[in-house]
Amino acid sequence: MSIKPLFLPSSLSASDHPLLQPLIIGGLTIENRLIVAPMAGVTDNPFRRLCKSFGAGHAVSEMIIADTALYARKKSLYRANFDNEIAPISAQIAGAEPDKLAEAARYQIDNGAQIIDINMGCPAKKVCRKLAGSALLQDEDLVARLLDTAVNAVDAPVTLKTRLGYENGRENILRIARRAEQAGIAAIAIHGRTREDMYTGEARYDLIREVKESVSIPVIANGDIDSAQKAQRVYELTGCDAVMIGRAAQGQPWLFRDVRHFLQTGETLPAPTISEIKEIVLAHLQELYEFYGEYSGCRIARKHIAWYTTGIPNSNVFRQAMYFEDSTAGQFRVVEAFLCAHE
Repeated sequence: MSIKPLFLPSSLSASDHPLLQPLIIGGLTIENRLIVAPMAGVTDNPFRRLCKSFGAGHAVSEMIIADTALYARKKSLYRANFDNEIAPISAQIAGAEPDKLAEAARYQIDNGAQIIDINMGCPAKKVCRKLAGSALLQDEDLVARLLDTAVNAVDAPVTLKTRLGYENGRENILRIARRAEQAGIAAIAIHGRTREDMYTGEARYDLIREVKESVSIPVIANGDIDSAQKAQRVYELTGCDAVMIGRAAQGQPWLFRDVRHFLQTGETLPAPTISEIKEIVLAHLQELYEFYGEYSGCRIARKHIAWYTTGIPNSNVFRQAMYFEDSTAGQFRVVEAFLCAHE
């Protein structure tokens, strides 16, 4: 499989903007400081490569639970597939038992990953019930043991993705960040919400700035970055070393192109035309079908199609019909016809 660069303006050149400069993490060079956030069920191999084709400097894989009994499952094999990715490759793992987390880190390095990312930010109930993800923020001693063990387990950079804390009023990100630095964590990405917030309200950036001022490792700001202007604003508010974009890239992977262009020129690019969107969508569908196969490819593609078509006239009716297509050929055909009708 190969995803070629799409619609990156050929006139763009190197910029002095800090977010467009290379970032060094544990001796590895990331092309720029626009990073795709790990999102379960979204940031698979095709999506990571697609975002990079639009100018993202780095992308972190979907989370894999640190349990050897799960590694051979089909879903885990897809999540651990790094074929044709642009280096450095970063694999995210999650778990609450130091030995298992270390084992998962070694597994991913053997599998081709060059950076290990530890998830201590996922707010999902099924993850927190296992005292993993953001639930770990309730036990700082366990956090320390997990970080120490993971860093010592592999000869590769280990990074951390986390939140401001478990609940509002008890934000402990400053202590977590300092302990992460002591453990040898190479960079820390912080979502500007607590676990209690889930994804409601607005992300808060003041504590991310305090972390940046208190540690020397790279600090990556995450949460509600949905435009080029917002990326610039979050950089100004936090002084961060990089920005991480997640949900806003769903259905608009060209957002990374837009951010790059704005930071370089101060100009806002026009939204892609329906013809451009059609080309992107159909190329993405082909990648998904090839990657997952007939059954899973058709089903996984549905959410991406829904995101891409949001806001297009009559898209609600189209999506309801599209959901009933149970073959990749049929799905591709109806998507192409719908977008052609709106060119």
